[in-house]
Amino acid sequence: MTRGLFRIFVAVLTILGPMATLPLLVSPAAVAEPTGSGSTSNAKFLKLTLDSVSPTTVTATSDPLLTVSGTVTNIGDRVVDDVSVRLQRAAAITAPSGLRATLRLDQVNYDVAGEFEDVAQRLNPGQRKQFTLSMPLRSESGSPSLGISDPGVYPLLLNVNGEPAYGTQARLDDARFLLPVLGLPSPVAGDTASGSVIEAVHPPTDAPVATTLLWPLADRPRQVAGHPGSVDGKVELTDDELAASLGKGGRLDQLLAALEGVLGGSDGRDRTLSSAVCLAVDPDLLLTVRAMTKGYRVLASPSDPDGATRAGTGDDQAQTWLDRLRSLAGSMCTVALPFAQVDLAALAAVNDPALSARAISEPADIVDSILTTRSVRGVSLPDSGSIDDSAGLLLRSHGFGTAVLADTAAVAEGTADSARSNAESAHQTTANSSSLTQTADPTSPEIVRMPAITAIQPSSGPASVPPAAGAPTPAPGPAADSALHAATFDIWSATALAAVGSNPPTPSFTPSRVRYEITNDSRAARLQDALGAVSWSALNPQASGPRSQLLVPPQQWGANRDEATALLRQVELLLRANIATARPFPELVALPPDPQPYELDYLSQAALDAVPDRFVVPVRDQGRRISEMMNALVDVPETEPTPHDFLTPLRDDLVRVLSLSDRRAGDTPQPDTFAQRRLDQTTRTIDDLYRSVTVLPPGGVYTLASEQSPLLLVARNDLPVAIRVRFRIEAPAETKITDPGEQQLPANRTRSFQIPTEVSDSRNLVIPISLTTSEGIPLGKPTQVSVRSNAYGQALAIITACAGLLLFFLAGRRLWRRFRGQPDPADEGFDPGKRRRVNRYRRARRRVLQEQEQH
Repeated sequence: MTRGLFRIFVAVLTILGPMATLPLLVSPAAVAEPTGSGSTSNAKFLKLTLDSVSPTTVTATSDPLLTVSGTVTNIGDRVVDDVSVRLQRAAAITAPSGLRATLRLDQVNYDVAGEFEDVAQRLNPGQRKQFTLSMPLRSESGSPSLGISDPGVYPLLLNVNGEPAYGTQARLDDARFLLPVLGLPSPVAGDTASGSVIEAVHPPTDAPVATTLLWPLADRPRQVAGHPGSVDGKVELTDDELAASLGKGGRLDQLLAALEGVLGGSDGRDRTLSSAVCLAVDPDLLLTVRAMTKGYRVLASPSDPDGATRAGTGDDQAQTWLDRLRSLAGSMCTVALPFAQVDLAALAAVNDPALSARAISEPADIVDSILTTRSVRGVSLPDSGSIDDSAGLLLRSHGFGTAVLADTAAVAEGTADSARSNAESAHQTTANSSSLTQTADPTSPEIVRMPAITAIQPSSGPASVPPAAGAPTPAPGPAADSALHAATFDIWSATALAAVGSNPPTPSFTPSRVRYEITNDSRAARLQDALGAVSWSALNPQASGPRSQLLVPPQQWGANRDEATALLRQVELLLRANIATARPFPELVALPPDPQPYELDYLSQAALDAVPDRFVVPVRDQGRRISEMMNALVDVPETEPTPHDFLTPLRDDLVRVLSLSDRRAGDTPQPDTFAQRRLDQTTRTIDDLYRSVTVLPPGGVYTLASEQSPLLLVARNDLPVAIRVRFRIEAPAETKITDPGEQQLPANRTRSFQIPTEVSDSRNLVIPISLTTSEGIPLGKPTQVSVRSNAYGQALAIITACAGLLLFFLAGRRLWRRFRGQPDPADEGFDPGKRRRVNRYRRARRRVLQEQEQH
């Protein structure tokens, strides 16, 4: 019976199967509708990619038609029929947050729409089709247009519709981008009303925005850890990717080439743009590139730092790139980044003065010495754009008067908690809503003062070094102000700039409510977003905000030459249109701060992206050991390497452990793996350095010739640098060993020492001996010396003294009796006559013996 029912059930499903599954096949077309950039869907059929926009920026003299090119790709498993696209526009952005938020608006908010244009009758799975779509910017005749009448930054959307198999016509994907409109050209002929003349619209020039652009040149740490400095200066790199980055077409080559192409023209070229740009250079990158020019090795397997190596191939590329950068830096503003994009909060937690000086104070000197220029001093650019109070105090104690921070990382005093709660509530509201609205953003002054971050400024330091002749004017720190200042930058433009290029990160200061997977947008779309973000402040004067903007791309920027050139040209276009003015970076940081007191607000995402606390204590311990070793080494004139050159690479390795590089890539454990590997390698090397200075164990038992014979010891120094040592001798009670004091061991040599020793026991004595630094830090491996003396000790001394006294007594007794003429009792019983005969016999025998010898 059961088997019969089962057969009937199977038969019914077989008959009704296609009809029952039809709704399941139709529904994906509906759920495939995206809700904005970065949205994901369980089922997608088409992928729409924006390839190009022309013009990228609308001006009064540009083409009145907006032309976009794109590609539609069938990424599903079924054919899609009747594929068509159209262009839509939303209202101009009225708040800075809209530069990001509008990219997640639903398509219904793009209320100005053109007509659908066919792309393909059918797209099979895996097939793609390119298209070009044009639409007038404005029209007075009523024909379809974007309807743009005023300058501004406008969100645009490309919408693709299609009918997938087993489905109905639906919106299957879209692509969003921003269009900056600085001015409007006259409409296309025929789009104006009869007899009317529509003039071009020019941007307002009554309130130009003071603009400063930082141009970062940085890279992730590449040097293999655990290699002290050497005379030849050759290094090992984890891979040879830096050579490709420095070579033709590489990332760093293209960033530099964009600057050279735009700023390196003829002598008569307008220098306005160059005064607005400031190079921000990572000193770790410069040290690595300079080392590459001397020849270097590369690990055969990056995951095996102790494995085989091969010769690097980028020495010529490194030299060429370094020469180009040196030439460019000599003619423009330059500022040093913190070493290896170090996490300043973690560095402050380590609390090692030498590491802190290397990471934040010495970078300016490194940049100046390698690039032969004079960099801006007293300004720090944290990679995360946000620091905590301990990091602020660290900067101030090292003479830094200004930190470049995100405008949300410094808030009015007493509002940090409320600002954080407002951000969380905004995130919750956004998560529960289907659309985003543009809200007014609080504006931050250009320069703010934080009275709680105060430290005594060192009397001498980087800020006290006189500038070189012809170099850019250094930024004067707040000489009379002991509080830390912050130069704030707009997080929305910085977020848009970070999205440009390959492998774009989402910065730590980007609010969580507008975070999405930006790689879902094409590079062309992300570049358009950045152009719009750069232009927004110039087109939208804010009554309560400053008329200035500081543009800060990420330190490991992935923009190629075309993208970087487009952004430079955009800033140049704003300057030429007189809606922006160039403000040199030194002038910006020298501005007086806003009178209202501010405080640091360490952003929650920055704390999540920070270096984990588990690295703080090991780095602190190894940094202390390096400092102790540094204090013990001797700087011998005209001898290389010096103690500083020998140990500084290990200190650099510890700073690289605290690097923020690649820590904004999500939850990947790779940065922690690299940091732990670097820490382990450095720790092993430091252990080896301490073991390289030791006292050599003698073979067998050491026998002293007498009780006061010196103890002979041999100490060995395998370091290439001389070192000061002390002997730690745990002498037993039977010995008295004189401390020889501090001694010096020459580099790569052994030395013998005679230790004054007194032993009062003839037994075998075991004496533990080891070496320490002058501060008592153990060196090498302790040893034991077995000592035996030929002396008999105290008993021998007593016997000798008693025998001497007895001999003296007997001799005195005989002389005393002879002086008194009394016979000595010792002579009793001996005949005097016999004694005379014996004496005569002895004399006669002696004469006979002499005569025989003569014969």
